[in-house]
Amino acid sequence: MNFLTLLRAGREDYVVNEATLDYLRRQPIEGAVIAGLTKLQGRVFSSQLEWLEHLARCSINIFDRPLLQALNEAATWGALRHHGLMQNTVIVSDDAGQFRVATHALCWIHAERHLQKLMSASPKQAKAVELVRQAIWCFYLSLKLWKQSPSPVGERVFRRQFDKIFGLRTGYKELDALLARLARRKDELLRVLERTEIPLHTNASENDLRAWVIKRKISGGTMSANGRVARDVMLGLLKTCRKLGLSFFTYLGDRVGLNGDQPRIPPLAILVARAA
Repeated sequence: MNFLTLLRAGREDYVVNEATLDYLRRQPIEGAVIAGLTKLQGRVFSSQLEWLEHLARCSINIFDRPLLQALNEAATWGALRHHGLMQNTVIVSDDAGQFRVATHALCWIHAERHLQKLMSASPKQAKAVELVRQAIWCFYLSLKLWKQSPSPVGERVFRRQFDKIFGLRTGYKELDALLARLARRKDELLRVLERTEIPLHTNASENDLRAWVIKRKISGGTMSANGRVARDVMLGLLKTCRKLGLSFFTYLGDRVGLNGDQPRIPPLAILVARAA
């Protein structure tokens, strides 16, 4: 399930608004398609079927799966904004394109991994990479400590130190280009200075996927698309229930009518919205 679909708390509508168009402009979508959707600005489609029918009437190829996925994501994001959801949310990601929505922050662990992938051609280049990595990790640990008792003075120091580290020029072309690229993402890497409650990395969300990966390794995959969907749904329900402090087996029992006269458990989408 697309993460935007999950976050819209059970709503099924699709909306074309400025948020929708902004999302599409950041994707590799033809200008003609975006121009066509601009004419629909302000339209609300109550279901996926109505949305697809209208796309087809606009001569958009709904059988182009990558294009349709991008359009669905954009209209779903538009619906989230339309309903006032995720107004104050920060998305921390590994920089995958589909997560560049709302206020965005970059994972420091993934950012540093780019340095590990550099193929040094000499001891001098290898030493330069190692020194930069050490400087970044010292900066990261200091940032982690600052989060526990933040102060405006510390915030200014971090911004200056960031410029010094990512403004370094070592003479190693690939390393210098990478540092310059990360320097351009300063606001996203230092988002924690504005929002101290967010994590510096995506380890928690990646741990949520670990059960899926382990199961895939053990079983070797599923026999059919239906089997894959069933596996993913059950693991998703299990993880969601755990995060909500709800017994997974109690939830399943409720859905198949085994909990007797106990009050019904609300849909998980409602519980997620309440927790948020």
